[in-house]
Amino acid sequence: MSIHRIFFTLLSLLFLTLPSSYGQPVVKTGLEVLRDRNFDILQGKRVGLVTNPSGVDHLLVSTLDIFFNAPQVNLVAVYAPEHGARGDVYAGGKVSDTVDKETGLPVWSLYGSTRKPTPEMLEGIDVMVYDIQDVGVRSYTFISTLGLVMEACAAKGIEVVVLDRPNPLGGNKVEGCLVESAFNSFVSQYRIPYIYGLTVGELANLINSEGLNRGQKGTSEPSRCKLSVVPMEGWTRDMTYADTGLPWVMPSPNIPTAETSIYYAASGICGELYGFLNIGVGYTIPFRTFAAEWIDAKALKDRLDSYELPGISWRTIYYKPYSGSSSGKLLQGVECFFTDYSAARITEVQFYVMQAIAQLYPSRRAFETVSSVGLFDKVCGTDYIRKTFSRSYLVDDILDYWRKDEEAFRSLSEKYYIY
Repeated sequence: MSIHRIFFTLLSLLFLTLPSSYGQPVVKTGLEVLRDRNFDILQGKRVGLVTNPSGVDHLLVSTLDIFFNAPQVNLVAVYAPEHGARGDVYAGGKVSDTVDKETGLPVWSLYGSTRKPTPEMLEGIDVMVYDIQDVGVRSYTFISTLGLVMEACAAKGIEVVVLDRPNPLGGNKVEGCLVESAFNSFVSQYRIPYIYGLTVGELANLINSEGLNRGQKGTSEPSRCKLSVVPMEGWTRDMTYADTGLPWVMPSPNIPTAETSIYYAASGICGELYGFLNIGVGYTIPFRTFAAEWIDAKALKDRLDSYELPGISWRTIYYKPYSGSSSGKLLQGVECFFTDYSAARITEVQFYVMQAIAQLYPSRRAFETVSSVGLFDKVCGTDYIRKTFSRSYLVDDILDYWRKDEEAFRSLSEKYYIY
């Protein structure tokens, strides 16, 4: 055994003997369950790993390092999604093929010239492991990476193992219409609602069983891989991330806390209308605000309060972003709070803000003040929302359509529940 591995083993034993006052999480992730099982399903196989900085155990040791230092695991290659395997590439930046400095392993980019592993990238791999913290929202690209990895592995006969992690939005929220085939993209890869109420392991089972290529143009027979999910222990569907006792490591730079995942679902669609409103990105509370230089904060709050949205409260806010197109400018608007999470309709928050803006500032209506709406349609999974909403800017006009697929999806997805 190498000196490096001996040190790692001793360090792990030290952590195991720490006093109980350090506390144990309520939930044990798939990574830690697999480790408790002595990495049984990986032994004797050449392992590839798709991960990023959010792939850690509860002591914040990375999956990459755990695998590399485990004598039972023959880790031979790493695959880097958006932001890179070690998190050293900022949002939207191209990820390059490289060598991991800590381990010397090759790192293949899945966010550069290709987002799907090529056959050459998969040479010498017997099993591909995926371990990334999800946020429970369809437009978050890591689940798209997962599906493309599964598709590529299916073509090569390579087994895929997903190490399950909590859905920070819980397992009971389902909101939004399904993606229509014309709007399938990397931010809307599957025919699932915008909030889908599944863990990443449950989602993997669903898209594998229902067909990886479902809804994609130019495909015929669905492609399915040999898939195993290592479940968590202790997680229940009513848990948000705060209930798990697990540390939160940013899966991407603008999701600094687990709670941010909820606000990402509440403002991220509106945020695709570049130049319309600042949603807190570039400030200390990303995705929690709706603000601009020309807004009267009190007037906007009063109008939103008048809608009496269940489980949602507002406060006025004034701030100067540190980065982005509004950097250094004094903005004013509202900050959103979820006071009754179970009662709130998360995704509809942004549509009511857009309605309020149209009523207060008719010359500032959302779709008439931006140069591009393509990404908005893609994250909505349809252009129906934009086209219908833009007629009168009334949320009531789109609610039936936005909600139309939710119950059917609940019925479909229940058979894939692990918890």
